[in-house]
Amino acid sequence: MPQSIKQQYTVNANDFVAAGAVSAAVKKTLKQLGFPNEMIRRTSIAMYEGEINMVIHAEGGVIDVEIFDDRIIITLADKGPGIPDIESALKEGWSTATDAVREMGFGAGMGLPNIRKNTDGFELTSEIGVGTTLKITIETREEG
Repeated sequence: MPQSIKQQYTVNANDFVAAGAVSAAVKKTLKQLGFPNEMIRRTSIAMYEGEINMVIHAEGGVIDVEIFDDRIIITLADKGPGIPDIESALKEGWSTATDAVREMGFGAGMGLPNIRKNTDGFELTSEIGVGTTLKITIETREEG
């Protein structure tokens, strides 16, 4: 593989029809490149959760993916309201999702905890009224 492969995707606010398309595209790429199944699984979970958070809570955003031989670095940057209490947002079950979003089956408050659980690197920054940036790293691990 070249030094790295870079991909960029746009995520639109409230686009529940397209939600999951970015994580599916990256999963397909990783399979084609022959990455280990466990790494693909962890990447897919983390990306899907991040993508859904952008759809639910932000006013759109961009996901940058950089694929190396031994790791994947994903940066999710949105233009949203920001996270007022990051410590609470990292707790399982904490959510600011609306009732309408919950009725669709989203907003259970597991997004950030699931991302953190499935990644090797997790850097979350947020500014109220500006947006949130999440940089995650998933490393290749030996299977079995």
